[in-house]
Amino acid sequence: MGQRGDTPEGRAARLREQLRHHNYRYYVLDDPEVPDAEYDRLMRELQALEAEHPELIAPDSPTQRVGHTPIAGFTEVSHRQRMLSLDNALTEEEFAEFDRRVRERLEIEGDVTYVAEPKLDGAAISLLYEDGVLVRGATRGDGATGEDVTHNVRTVESIPLRLRGEGYPRVLEVRGEIYMPKAGFRQLNQRMEEEGGKPFVNPRNAAAGSLRQLDPQLTAQRPLEFYCYGAGFHESGDLPGRQSEILASMMDWGLRVSSRMRVVVGADACTEYFHELGAARESLPYEIDGAVIKVDDVGLQQRLGFVSRAPRWAIAWKYPAEEEMTLLKGVEFQVGRTGALTPVARLEPVFVGGATVSNATLHNMDELHRKDVRVGDTVIIRRAGDVIPEVVRVVAERRPKGTRRVVMPKRCPVCASEVVRAEGEAVARCSGGLICPAQRKEALRHFASRRAMDIEGLGTKLIDQLVDEEIVRTPADLYSLDEEVFAGLERMGEKSAANLVQSLAKSRQTTLDRFLYALGIREVGEVTAGSLARYFGSMEALTAADEEALEAVPDVGPIVARHVRAFFDQQHNRDVIEALMAAGVSWPAIEPAKDKEL
Repeated sequence: MGQRGDTPEGRAARLREQLRHHNYRYYVLDDPEVPDAEYDRLMRELQALEAEHPELIAPDSPTQRVGHTPIAGFTEVSHRQRMLSLDNALTEEEFAEFDRRVRERLEIEGDVTYVAEPKLDGAAISLLYEDGVLVRGATRGDGATGEDVTHNVRTVESIPLRLRGEGYPRVLEVRGEIYMPKAGFRQLNQRMEEEGGKPFVNPRNAAAGSLRQLDPQLTAQRPLEFYCYGAGFHESGDLPGRQSEILASMMDWGLRVSSRMRVVVGADACTEYFHELGAARESLPYEIDGAVIKVDDVGLQQRLGFVSRAPRWAIAWKYPAEEEMTLLKGVEFQVGRTGALTPVARLEPVFVGGATVSNATLHNMDELHRKDVRVGDTVIIRRAGDVIPEVVRVVAERRPKGTRRVVMPKRCPVCASEVVRAEGEAVARCSGGLICPAQRKEALRHFASRRAMDIEGLGTKLIDQLVDEEIVRTPADLYSLDEEVFAGLERMGEKSAANLVQSLAKSRQTTLDRFLYALGIREVGEVTAGSLARYFGSMEALTAADEEALEAVPDVGPIVARHVRAFFDQQHNRDVIEALMAAGVSWPAIEPAKDKEL
């Protein structure tokens, strides 16, 4: 109850402080001081006080977690510091190799001190605090941009709306994982089934789906929780010099950190931690798929840096993938954007790794023959996280009589062009080029993908129609289409057509590296595209470069240089680039790095 002589403002402030303290004891320390009934009494008292005095309501009040109005849609958020993904280790040998690389790059002969913690199977989240108050929550997205889900993040009880104590930077980005505990997941699915809804496949999908609700009141009904695993961007204040100390500070500021986080010295101690965590995996209240190992010293992290989208100072050490047995009903060949034919196993559907699998990769013909996979075989399927399911091996003792080895078709299954295999290459390719609809479709899907031109709304089924009806033959054709053309396609209404035209217009403003990546040049991924763009600075300089000049680019070897030169030597490729630029596709000018070196 309020103290005698309290003003309403004073009582409200004290109640908020009490509730934040009890949240901290419950979620962060896992050591509650009062029973739930007492916490509920304090909350009801504060709710009544704010109802009586609406002017006292503050955005960071514990009563203001759940908004009452659904949002119209998700807006894009640019992360001020990229949210990196992690490279994986799947065996002790791969982890030992990671440790060796770390010590070699740092020129350390002894053991490295690491921080180890469970790798939760949830949804990565960025929380932005300004002056200690939560102002934004955003999904990871592609690492550079995510979606603003602040309205849903605020509903998660284990995320503080205001940091406690002092000493935190004025602006602090907290990185962590929102997940759904096993018990909560079971209860949610039971409720969904009782209400006639479709149950979620696994807790991770449930957590990610909950964060993408437009109505925060629906999210508030989902049993979501949060663990902090690090910090991102920060200003007007310093953070400690070790990852373990940063996490300790986060706890002091009211953020929940895994109680299973450990500081371990050397690879052997990491291995021991990994196996101990694995032994406890089934008894944990949440799903994990491995352990995350990070170099503890932040200064050493900065020296190690990162490659592409992953830091060199951290790794996700995964537990063995889940496996199941099923029947291989057939082998089909898919044609990719470079014409490569890939054998795909068609399976009797089987539930593995949290999803129903009916297709699995066989990688290439050499791998297929090495495993001696045949139609009619019983096979072991592996699926780990978001990795494409694969055929691990054949259960030889179950093979029926009369099976035959799978052979590569002599003609493309899509356009009937000759299938060729260049000397020294493991991959066989359709020789049809852009006359092959499959290659054209894959090229357009790649061109429109998020990390390329990011044409939202141009999905697989729509591309299939555009190619099948001969409306689009090259990426440049997309920019000549209007709302009337799109609206006339199957499953496309006027609003969807208008949105797609707007998305195409928006995609005209891009960057040179994204444009190069979108072109689908063999062996040119995002990192190589970025290197080429920075080195040459313009499309004109790049297209004029010979193989020797291309090999001067960092990370570009003779094979990549040969593929790049071969791409620009083809007149139809140059025609497509000119048509795209004529359609208004452009990018900011870049000062070429090669000129800076002269």
